[in-house]
This record gives sequence, C-alpha cells and structure tokens, in this order.
Amino acid sequence: MPSASLFAAFGAAPSLALGLLSVLYLLASLYVYISLIHQISARTPNTVGAEAPARSFGLPEAILAALLILFLLLNIGASISQPSIQFSPHNIVANLLFTVFVVLVVVTFLHLRGFHIGALGGFFKISFIRVLSTGAILLFFAYPLILLSDVITQRLFGGGSSKQNIVEFFSGSRTIEQRIVIIVFAVAIAPMVEEFLFRFFIYGVLKRYFGRLLGLVLSALLFAAAHAHVPSFVPLFVLGSCFAIAYEWSGSILVAMTMHSLFNSVTLTALAFPEIFSQ
Repeated sequence: MPSASLFAAFGAAPSLALGLLSVLYLLASLYVYISLIHQISARTPNTVGAEAPARSFGLPEAILAALLILFLLLNIGASISQPSIQFSPHNIVANLLFTVFVVLVVVTFLHLRGFHIGALGGFFKISFIRVLSTGAILLFFAYPLILLSDVITQRLFGGGSSKQNIVEFFSGSRTIEQRIVIIVFAVAIAPMVEEFLFRFFIYGVLKRYFGRLLGLVLSALLFAAAHAHVPSFVPLFVLGSCFAIAYEWSGSILVAMTMHSLFNSVTLTALAFPEIFSQ
C-alpha cells in the first residue's frame, strides 16, 4: 500500500540521517587530526609548540627510559601469562602507589639532571580554561577514530569484550567504596601518571632519538600493550596516538592529561548511567 511505503520511508529517514551525521562526524575527525599532524610536521624537529627549542633528553634519560620500557614489557608478559588475576580495590591501590613511586623516581632524576619539568612539559604554557576546552574539543574529534577502530577490531577478530578489566570491575562493583576507589584512580590519578610516563617521558625520549612519527607509534603501542587487554589493544593504540598528537601540537602535557581524564570520566559515566547513552 502507498501509505505503508510512506510510513516506511519516514521510519527509515532518522536512520539515514543518523548514518549521514556519523559519516560527517568521522570525516570531521579525520580532518582535525590530519590538520594537527600537518601543523606539527611543519615545525622544526626540536621545537615544542610555537616556542623556542627546549633542552632535549640525553643518554642518561634514554637509559632510564629503556629500563622503564623493559620493566613494562616484563609486566605485560606476566599479565598475559596470568590472565586470571582479578582486579580488586587492594590491587588498584597497590598499583597506584607503585606507579606514583615510579613517577617520583623519574621526576627526581630529571630534577637532579637540571631539567625544568614545568617548562619542558608545558605545565604553565596555557591557561586552565584553554587546557580544558582544548582537551574536550580534541577528545570529541578523537571519538570517531576510537569507535571505528573498535568496530573494525570486533568485526575482524570477534569475540572478547573490548572493555578493559578495570571497566568490567566497575560494572561488577557492588559497594560505593569500590566505585569511589575506581573513580579516583581512573579519573584523577591514572591520567596524570600515564600521560607523564608514556607521553611526557617515554615519547619525549623516543622522539629525541627516533623522530616524532616512530616515537608516537612506539609509545602508543607500549601504552596499549601496558593495559594487558587484547580486545581493546587497537582502540587504545588510536587513543594513545591522539593523546600524543594533542601533546605535540599544544606543547602542554596537561592537554593530554585532560583528554585522558575526560575519556575515563565519560566511560565510567556511561556504565553508571546507561540509560543516558542508550537514548
């Protein structure tokens, strides 16, 4: 009947419009990050942001970074060989204390070497409002790339949840104490610690000796592998790459930290209030 065809057409229109918006969103995401890469590539190799060249990491930092990478690889191997280890508030706190200790060791080492960490990481380069807005905008345009990589991974390899262990632990948590520990760790602590280690230090050293591109790829691969969760490896690699591009473009590690914190916040919010994201 003509009326049935008409209703079917109206029913298909929202799906068609949503699909078109999704494609436009993806194209805008690609345009933004390609533009950032183009702007970064136009700079001189040792220039951070639009500032004058900063002091570069040297051989001592390379040795420390190599030891840190070796430790991470050993830890990744142990995690893969023992996948039955369960997350718990005790394990999260223990991991938090250890990673904070590692960061303090790196900070102390760099301080003794005469580096000004605030200037090197761009901690005071841009205002808080600009850090927050830049991080939010760049994360907004990173989402299509992350989701696309997740969909492709699931289609090609199938099976397995793409949720990280800590995300699944949050979903299964039953007490407010457990959720508070996870939220503090995922939103406040982990973004600062991981961005300092993977983007500020490891990427900084790798960029110094291997160039921006290889430094970005290697640090993002290590970042993804360090989470020891195979189904989310590719999305985490894309996420880590976006963080590195944001840091390199802005010259401030705070932008990458903000993106990381917002990403974890959105993920946990989607789990806590699924009805909001199912509309």
